[in-house]
Amino acid sequence: MAGKKKKAVSSNLTDFEKLAGVVLLAVYLIVLPLWGGWLTDQLGALLGVSISRAMSNMICFYLLFAAVVLVFHAFLYQTTQIFLKAMERCFRTLGLALVLFYGLNELLFRVSALLWGNLTNLNDAALIAQVAAAPGMMILVVVFLSPFIEETLFRGLIFGWLRQHSRAVAYAVSCLLFALLHVWQYALFQANPMYLLLIVQYIVPGLVFTWAYDHSGSLWTPIAAHAAVNALAVWAVLA
Repeated sequence: MAGKKKKAVSSNLTDFEKLAGVVLLAVYLIVLPLWGGWLTDQLGALLGVSISRAMSNMICFYLLFAAVVLVFHAFLYQTTQIFLKAMERCFRTLGLALVLFYGLNELLFRVSALLWGNLTNLNDAALIAQVAAAPGMMILVVVFLSPFIEETLFRGLIFGWLRQHSRAVAYAVSCLLFALLHVWQYALFQANPMYLLLIVQYIVPGLVFTWAYDHSGSLWTPIAAHAAVNALAVWAVLA
């Protein structure tokens, strides 16, 4: 029996969802890295309580999670229907995405180490410290909230929107913004533009997660792949 035809990715986003999504993306990409801690500190001062950095992260991510659900609820319902109708293809894509991620990621790390040595990944170091200090809260953030928010914004919004015009541009912009998210603030804070070279380390995750969405047709596939990768990383920290 012939396999079911793959449903092509289509954003089907309204103008409101696109506009609100761009605002949420700017908040996630720029506002939270620069002022997220300061905003929660002000909230703590207003309430007369001390808010830890882990709690600050959880508050910011939970509020953004709620905003993403409110804005994209119709799109999330649609992508859930696609997942339920094509579960076999989605799970096959998920398995292959994880194999590609770990195989290609290891190769890329070795190549980048040969080209410019071992730059310390400050994003990973910060997450490791936060997970070790408050594992309960950070597991919620790293394994559940972050993958959902990032895949909805970078894949569902950016890739799905641009894919209607150019697949190559959609891949490039989605992956570049995803990579910049993890490195730009550290290059700024360290006043070291060389740190931007670590963008290369996020090429594989960006490409694999984008491909998982493009190939399966459902956003839940890259969300699951992203969550699985983060969960294994957290397990390695806590083991």
